[in-house]
Amino acid sequence: MKKQVTLKIKNKEEHFKEQTKKISITEGAVANVMDGAGSRYITPYALAIGANNTQIGLLTSIPSLLGNLSQLFSSRAIEKYSRKKIVVISIFLQALMWLPMIAVGFFFFNKGLNHGLSASLMIIFYTLFIIFGAFLSPAWNSLMKDVVSKETGKYFGKKNKIGGAISLGVMLLCGFILNYFQGINNLFIGFLILFGIAFISRLVSGYLATKYYEPKLKFGKDYYFTFWQFLKKIPESNFGKFTVFISLINLGTAIASPFFAVYMLKDLSFTYTIWTIIVISSSLGSLFSMPLWGKIADKYGNLKVLRLTGVFIPLVPIMWLLTPWIIRINPTAVIIYLFAAEFISGLIWAGFNLSTVNFIYDAVTRQRVALCVAYFNILNGIGVFIGATLGGFLASMNINIFGMNSLLFIFLLSGISRFMVYIVMIPKIKEVREVEKYEKGGFQKEFQNSIFGLSNKITRPRPGPP
Repeated sequence: MKKQVTLKIKNKEEHFKEQTKKISITEGAVANVMDGAGSRYITPYALAIGANNTQIGLLTSIPSLLGNLSQLFSSRAIEKYSRKKIVVISIFLQALMWLPMIAVGFFFFNKGLNHGLSASLMIIFYTLFIIFGAFLSPAWNSLMKDVVSKETGKYFGKKNKIGGAISLGVMLLCGFILNYFQGINNLFIGFLILFGIAFISRLVSGYLATKYYEPKLKFGKDYYFTFWQFLKKIPESNFGKFTVFISLINLGTAIASPFFAVYMLKDLSFTYTIWTIIVISSSLGSLFSMPLWGKIADKYGNLKVLRLTGVFIPLVPIMWLLTPWIIRINPTAVIIYLFAAEFISGLIWAGFNLSTVNFIYDAVTRQRVALCVAYFNILNGIGVFIGATLGGFLASMNINIFGMNSLLFIFLLSGISRFMVYIVMIPKIKEVREVEKYEKGGFQKEFQNSIFGLSNKITRPRPGPP
């Protein structure tokens, strides 16, 4: 009788977990509406209200640092408060931050607010937006660790694919909206529509998060360790070395990442529509490759995917260095070239980011997920802060080296730094779970077969109705 009751409770819990997995996919899709309509347009918005290159760098570095440092508190908050409650409240507070960001644009475009003050206020409110989003991360990751216990690569691959498709479609539509209102000299109305959509969609995602099922979580007496203890154990800890690797990759990436939009909108004078089309090509690459990376990661391990994608990550900013020569040959061809470059970037980063998250889930016990995610994100926040601040400083200088201006130079520097980190750090990391054994060349063959199969799915015409 006791066994039957236990089995019934277990089956009931599994039912709730399955429901939560479905709700999480829907909630993530709605959250990606905010991403496509709002977050992706923060840099263009900051440029529109007069931000300079230094301020664009600070718009990335300060929010990243403070947002991730806030996780020192959120990782301890789950000891006293419900993880679901932390997630829901943080989402609603994050949604509210769209209102003051809209207000900054209103006063700039309609009341003549100084561009320096406008950009500074934007940095403050966007920092709060990122803080609330980062604060929920340890609680959310801890909750999802309990809910998604099997085939994490497959599940998050599906979730990211759906979310990416939503973000892509919304972003494309918003690019046309901005272009239209720019054409009639009323750019603020365009941003008002975009950020209004972002505000509403985030409220809806917060409501959906209230439907999550939260498994009970008990903490052992020795579960906690301080951030300083974590740092001291990095040389002998596999997870610590992994964290340093990702943090340094993000440092190198942040040197350039805030300035691709600046380069396209200012140096290349692209319209918002062209800028959007190029940017969403990265989402397309991610969208098509995410299920493939999830399948490979589940079968061969996340470290294998990190090794494969990591070697190509330094090439992403390097590809941008060819744009001046392409423009001289054919100005129109640069749009096609950058679309292809961003598509490749999406393919690579999709696998890298998916395996990064899954590696954490595999490496950490459920009681320590929130804590380890917090410490992982803090080091990453420090890396992004250093990288984006350095990039902003260099971007504001009048650099001319071998025909490269300041922005092209930081693209080169970003590529070199990523390559150096990969060469030094990747051999130090070990896989943390058992994976299928494969013959020499077996992984490469499956990867090629998967790519060709993906290509066939994309290019093969769909059959007509029967």
